[in-house]
Formats: sequence, structure tokens, C-alpha cells
Amino acid sequence: MRKTIILTFLLLFVSIQSQAQTDVYNALLKTYVDSEGNIDYKGLRKNRAVLDIYIKHLENTIPSNKWSSNQAKAFWINAYNAYTIKLIVDSYPLKKITDIKRKGRNAWKIPFASVGKKLYSLDYIEHKILRRWHDDPRIHAALNAASKSGPRFPNFAFTEKNIEDSLEKLMKSFINDPSKNKISLTKLEVSKVFQWYQEDFTVQNTLVDYINKYSDIKANDNAEIIYLEYDWNLNTK
Repeated sequence: MRKTIILTFLLLFVSIQSQAQTDVYNALLKTYVDSEGNIDYKGLRKNRAVLDIYIKHLENTIPSNKWSSNQAKAFWINAYNAYTIKLIVDSYPLKKITDIKRKGRNAWKIPFASVGKKLYSLDYIEHKILRRWHDDPRIHAALNAASKSGPRFPNFAFTEKNIEDSLEKLMKSFINDPSKNKISLTKLEVSKVFQWYQEDFTVQNTLVDYINKYSDIKANDNAEIIYLEYDWNLNTK
């Protein structure tokens, strides 16, 4: 009985500590990311102590198979975005994330993201963890490639409680952003995100159906689909 009580308190302590670190990351995003998803990388570089605190938390956190799907999804999206910020800050100044190269690897293939003492690449987190385990195309509105054409970088941290509502709002905002997607009755001029990950968006419906689910303007079933050029310039203020 005594061991059970001690274990319960330890789990509660870990949970409180984890929430505290997520709150730290949330404060960082509120400070350095504006409502349009533009990031003050220069300011972050000068005052990176808060980012380093959250990165240390990621390094020391061992993901559990007992976590709920929402808890795991929120954790790994936060990790992906935080390590993307770290990669840019470590490489700043630069114009595009695509300019980053280390030992012949591009930004997404560098195994630099430490989680639970294991090293991951951004590609691994996205494709082998988030896409494979969670089967949720809305993650593509939450993950950010630090680029102008991508979905806006969320200026808040994801949590087990807010993840579901946040993903819905972010996908709706992304699809209805005229700087990213242009939708009419007969034509869909959409982000290359919908081309790169088309298989995720069309598991249960057509791409038009998926976009119509969130779009304020409903396109015809036979609407023409055109993929817009992607601007890789940094989403900097």
C-alpha cells in the first residue's frame, strides 16, 4: 500500500513537472511568435535560455506507451516545432531552412533532436512517429517547416487537453488563409502540403472533400486542383 502511494505521488510529481515545462515553452512562443506565425529568431538567439530549458526537458523525457494518443501527439508536435526553432537559431542568420546542411544531410535528416536520450531527425518524428502512430492529417497544420508558405507557426504549446480543438482550428485557418490557399467553386489553388501528403488527406475521401470540410467556400466535386509554388523563405518577423 505504501509503495502504491509513493508511486502515485511520483507520477503526480512527474506530471506537474511536465506541465510546468510545457508552460515554459508556451510562454516562449507567446513572446517570440506573433499571431501570424512569424518568429523573432534574432530575439530568440539573444535570449535562448527559455528555449534551452524546454529542450533539456525533451532530452530528459522518456515517452511512455501508457500516454493517451492526445498526450503523445501533443508532446511530439511540440518536440518537432521546438527542435525546428533550435535548428534555425543555431544556424542563424540564414534565409531558408533549406540552406542548412550538415555532413551531407538536409535540415530534416539530421539526427539532432534528443528525446529521452535518443536522437531523432525531424523526418523521423514526422513520418515514423506522428504520421504512422496517429493517422491524423491535421498534424500537417501544426508542424512547421519555418517557411513563409507553411501553415502558420502556432504561438502556443499543445497539450493533451487542447490538442483536438487546436488542430481543428489550425486546419480551418490554414485552408481559409488566402495567402496559402485560393479556393473557388471551380478551382482549388492549394499549398503543396496537400500534394506532398496527399495520401494522408485522401484515406477516406477525395482531396476536394477534405478541403471542403474546412473551407468557407465549397468547391465542386470536379474542381480543378493546382498546387501553388512553395516559398521556403524563413517565417521571420
